[in-house]
Amino acid sequence: MKRGNWKIRIFIGLAIVAFAFIKKCSNTEENPYTGREQHITMTSDQEIAIGLQSAPGMAQQHGGLYPDEKLQAFVKKVGNRLVNNSIAKDTPYQYDFHLLADDQTINAFALPGGQCFITYALFSQLNEAQLAGVMGHEIGHVIGRHSAERIADSQTWQTATMGATVGAGDMGSIVGSIGQNTLLKNGRNDELESDELGVLFMIKAGYDPYEMIRVMEILKAAGGPNRVPEFQSTHPDPANRIEKIKAAIEKYQE
Repeated sequence: MKRGNWKIRIFIGLAIVAFAFIKKCSNTEENPYTGREQHITMTSDQEIAIGLQSAPGMAQQHGGLYPDEKLQAFVKKVGNRLVNNSIAKDTPYQYDFHLLADDQTINAFALPGGQCFITYALFSQLNEAQLAGVMGHEIGHVIGRHSAERIADSQTWQTATMGATVGAGDMGSIVGSIGQNTLLKNGRNDELESDELGVLFMIKAGYDPYEMIRVMEILKAAGGPNRVPEFQSTHPDPANRIEKIKAAIEKYQE
């Protein structure tokens, strides 16, 4: 490769990387419900649209909805009680709560915009207050705009990786790896923020927040002795989450 061409590639690559991070800074805003500065590239209406569009497919991946209308209504009742007694009711999101038929996978998750799900495998191990803890946690993901933040971060790293590839060949894969590790760390922070919000929502709705600790114990037991180490997971270790939950209870209980 000629020296002149090499310099041009470096210049173009650096320009692309710089553009990625300038764009990120220009799209930074304060979340009015958490007070945290975030890099977001979509509106709340777009989040809602993504969630509604994705919900049927996500449900299908878990065997569809659980075929018991009374249990579905119970999950919705608990979720709505949390929303109606917290800052969630003041947000623009369209909350809905779904019980999935999957009786093998212990899981719960939220899509952007307010669609929240729990599998029957997890639901069947919880009492009402523990269910409230799980649903409060998922509402926390929605209010925290965690999915929107991860999407924006992913877009930034994709652009930066392209710039590094143009400018320095194999460096692109290195930058891409750094990006994935950064997203992994942020994901764990998202979980801790949602735990704290979940505790707050439980207290506001009249549930015993200490039941959230029991949820962590259930999750830890479900992982078994071969549980993936914290640094390899998007979820913090349940033992570490318990300490944060205890601190949140002390913070919010009067």
